[in-house]
Amino acid sequence: MTGYQGFVSLALLCLWLCHHSLAKNDAPCQLSKWKNGFNTFLKRHVRPGTPTGLDQNVWGKYISNFGCDRPTQSFLDPRDLERVKAVCSDQGGQQYKESLCISRQPFAFVTVRSVPDTCDIRSVTREHKHLILACEALGSQCLPVHFEANWENLKPDNNARGCGGNQRAAAAAAGLKASWLWLLLSSALLLLTCSR
Repeated sequence: MTGYQGFVSLALLCLWLCHHSLAKNDAPCQLSKWKNGFNTFLKRHVRPGTPTGLDQNVWGKYISNFGCDRPTQSFLDPRDLERVKAVCSDQGGQQYKESLCISRQPFAFVTVRSVPDTCDIRSVTREHKHLILACEALGSQCLPVHFEANWENLKPDNNARGCGGNQRAAAAAAGLKASWLWLLLSSALLLLTCSR
């Protein structure tokens, strides 16, 4: 194998390692790979004009305006937006698992179930549960990017760390990963240069 082929192989290995090590966040408030995640979260779960009652006909019309591609959809009151965002902080949430945080306090929200790929409503239910949200760093803020169903009505673990507590450590870890990969790539370039 020539020096050039070795360099290409090493560079491809670095790219593969980088892709797989950065594909999924393993803790809350790490840098997001999905820059539009918070906006998508808002469009799906915290929309202005959300119906306040439980009338299936009203919800059917409302959902048909935005798409019926998801058979289960949950909607939070837009007036709770700041509290929802706070779930991704030490004050409002605790770490649950991976990038998920669970709210310290329960929230009221509406869950609408429909027939898949139609707007035929099966049920509209008002729920009162702790929220489980995926939280990622977008710019200088840690924000929700995904609403996870709390099927088992879980509550936060009093011994768990606050949701935002990992933000600085996560940013440092991401910087360390990038530094490690840069060092590996630089070493490969140096080896290639020296082998000629």
